[in-house]
Amino acid sequence: MNTDTPTQETTDGFHLLINALKLNGLDTLFALPGIPITDFLRMAQAEGLRVISFRHEQNAGNAAAAAGFLTQKPGVCFTVSAPGFLNGLTALANATTNCFPMILVSGSSEREIVDLQQGDYEEMDQLAIAKPLCKAAFRVLHAEDIGVGIARAIRAAVSGRPGGVYLDLPAKVFAQSVPAELGKRSLIKVVDPAPRQLPAPEAVRRAVDALRVARKPLVILGKGAAYAQADAEIRRFVETTGIPYLPMSMAKGLLPDNHPQSASAARSYVLAEADVVMLVGARLNWLLSHGKGKTWGAAGPKEHADRQFIQVDISPTEADSNVAIDAPVVGDIGSCIAAMNAAIGAGWKKPPAEWTGAIAERKDKNLSKMAETLAKDPSPMNFQSALSVIRDQIKAHPDAILVNEGANALDFTRSIVDMYEPRKRLDVGTWGIMGIGMGFAVAAAVTTGKPVIAVEGDSAFGFSGMEVETICRYNLPVCVVVMNNNGVYGGTDQNPRGGDAAPTVFVKDARYEMLMQAFGGVGVRAATKAELARALDEAVAFGKPTLINAIIDETAGTESGRITSLNPSAARKK
Repeated sequence: MNTDTPTQETTDGFHLLINALKLNGLDTLFALPGIPITDFLRMAQAEGLRVISFRHEQNAGNAAAAAGFLTQKPGVCFTVSAPGFLNGLTALANATTNCFPMILVSGSSEREIVDLQQGDYEEMDQLAIAKPLCKAAFRVLHAEDIGVGIARAIRAAVSGRPGGVYLDLPAKVFAQSVPAELGKRSLIKVVDPAPRQLPAPEAVRRAVDALRVARKPLVILGKGAAYAQADAEIRRFVETTGIPYLPMSMAKGLLPDNHPQSASAARSYVLAEADVVMLVGARLNWLLSHGKGKTWGAAGPKEHADRQFIQVDISPTEADSNVAIDAPVVGDIGSCIAAMNAAIGAGWKKPPAEWTGAIAERKDKNLSKMAETLAKDPSPMNFQSALSVIRDQIKAHPDAILVNEGANALDFTRSIVDMYEPRKRLDVGTWGIMGIGMGFAVAAAVTTGKPVIAVEGDSAFGFSGMEVETICRYNLPVCVVVMNNNGVYGGTDQNPRGGDAAPTVFVKDARYEMLMQAFGGVGVRAATKAELARALDEAVAFGKPTLINAIIDETAGTESGRITSLNPSAARKK
């Protein structure tokens, strides 16, 4: 007689985590392996999840953040404990500031040892450190709670104003066993994680009434408008009302930059002159001079008395953060703009020709001046001549994704390179930080499968340049263009005492292209517009990992780019 007791089928934390992610459609992980997550990443890959492994956690985190922006699903980044967690934390904080949905999952030391400060391997109270820097933070101590942890992280990341979420998983949770049936029942498929938030009818009426009587109305589109994916409603609103619009950098392409109502080429004029300004997914932060001061044609608060602001935002607390908002419209952008479209109705009177004509006149003048500049072919190249090649390439391939960071490389690219489709430009965003380039480029290629052109200042490239190995390893269609002017802003500074190089100067004539060659990619040195155009054509056509070392006149840059006013030395020189 067989007296053996039947063995109950079990599962563990590794598989519960994998199944929770798969159940919720989170099928791509950005990570850097190490204790205690290496085995998890191996298992995840074996179970069909795509694992993109990086050389530094910050770049993996930036990739997760960019994936969240592009897909409206939280990008997921896995790191090891303590130093790995801290490396990923910069990306998590940046995602939260930029309103990108992202989940950072880090292994951690056991609570009993951390709480008694007994000196565990990479001991750190990671949850306490993460909390002030992200939208929400959770810790899972039991394997059967993994499903709840993932569900809460997803909802927190994408609901309301999106942002970064931290999920802490002590090492022993991965190996915990639970009955398989209990584990299956513990998983949660999140239903409607980002529900629509309808605006109040009276708020919509108030906003429409303000626009109806405006003499010089202006719409400002922010990256929140791009994230919302309400492209058709936004275009209908802009074209029906006839109101000129100004896109912030990551909103470029929501409507083509060559659209007749685009006021980008007359930015200074429209900001100073507009009497009713409607913000759609844009914040009146430093990027818009906080809605006051000389940028807005005023020297003091009293001079703003005749200007009204309308703000469309999912967060009610955003209103009045810098100036009074006369007509806040709170809700998800798609619902808000749809409601405003309905309220406008037939018979809408478009803005006065005096206003639109004045904008068109300044646009034509500025665009003609730019065309003259871009047509030049100096040797060595300057930023404008090199970027004229990028401009032509994006015009020929409007579905390509442009990643952009730097100081001058960012500023010139933003104003020179037109975008024609939504969510095709990724850049430094609200914080204006360096180091997002290669992470964003990898995410864009992995998420969309489209060609990616990453325009990098040579300084900015240094923050994440080693990820060209990641680009080669996964054979991604990424072309990196390094604007090489031998230093931060330029390569002309001198150490007045001799000896060491000045702190802003790099190795002269650095061969950045050889870094890509080292990993099997294509590396090209381009010293002329013709060489740059030829290399870029081939990179986009063949989709091979490519780095173009674009040689720029080292005297061409401006210190601090277009934020010179924030530089204390500039103030001292006045």
